[in-house]
Amino acid sequence: MSDYANQPYNILPLLPPDKTLETPAVLKASIAANRMLAELKGKAVSLPNPDILINNVVLQEAKASSEIENVITTNDKLFIALSAKDQQTDPQTKEVLRYRKALWEGVSALESGHLNQQLYVRIMQIIKETEEGIRDDSGTVIANPRTREIIYWPPEGKALIQDLLENLTEYMQADDNTDPLVKMAVMHYQFEAIHPFNDGNGRTGRILNILYLIHQKLLHQPVLYLSDYVISHKPEYYRLLRGVTEQQDWEPWLIFMLKAVEVTAEKTMKRIDDIRILLDEILEEAKHKLPDRVYSKELIELLFEQPYCKVKFLVDRNLAKRQTAADYLKELESAGILKSKQVGREMLYLNTRLYELLSS
Repeated sequence: MSDYANQPYNILPLLPPDKTLETPAVLKASIAANRMLAELKGKAVSLPNPDILINNVVLQEAKASSEIENVITTNDKLFIALSAKDQQTDPQTKEVLRYRKALWEGVSALESGHLNQQLYVRIMQIIKETEEGIRDDSGTVIANPRTREIIYWPPEGKALIQDLLENLTEYMQADDNTDPLVKMAVMHYQFEAIHPFNDGNGRTGRILNILYLIHQKLLHQPVLYLSDYVISHKPEYYRLLRGVTEQQDWEPWLIFMLKAVEVTAEKTMKRIDDIRILLDEILEEAKHKLPDRVYSKELIELLFEQPYCKVKFLVDRNLAKRQTAADYLKELESAGILKSKQVGREMLYLNTRLYELLSS
């Protein structure tokens, strides 16, 4: 067993790392990632209603980030839980929805302040639905789930962990001319290495990635879905994290994270294009199939904010009174645009083509 596995890694180096990070290979990767991210930032505001993208991407990020931690649910359970508030929801789905809530709370907190320890703790508390804070016990280790062999033993002692988090925060806020995407990759490693909580570290760290990009004004909204890339490259992700811990081998880790940004931004732009095409298609279809009293652009756009719709959503948007709203949804079902589904005491209406697009 290595030193970092048979005793607490209390000598975790402070930031910034004591070596050149922006090597030629890293700079090349950062140029590609920054270019793609800038394109995404512009394209994300091109949708007529940004909530169409934001709601759907945030939910998929919540699902994928939780899946990395073996908290598994389905798209259908998530979409129903968002719409049918009185429905009984299983614990896994609730936990994924708490990730979504934690991300939005983090975005809201950025409007009034900076990333700091209090925010890290708050994000974790929402995800895990706990009042616990920074861990103060000993013996927290990361082990192979199959063999139980210790892979990594993070730093111990609450005061040390707080000092490490303070150093991390200072690094994030320092104006040192380092490419923000490179800094995001460094801070992500450091947060995972500090492992400040008993549980929820990975998900909190992945939320911090997105918040940092928004804080740096590289994104307007949380529309980058990095967890999908991590799932697709999970063994490599953990191997490269260990490489930094064992050998301070930063370059492969930085290139991996920059590639994650580039690939994910490109995929998200494709998703935006697909949503736009489908929205235009259904707008045109609705215009021809629906009575004039029912059709409106605002109504069709509402159907894209999340796959399941219900009467209350139309009423809340002042699109119709309750009975009229129910009639509108039935007309949309008759036109083949929506499909009704009884969930508990509520009638939900599924935008089937949007659901298929988001689930693909």
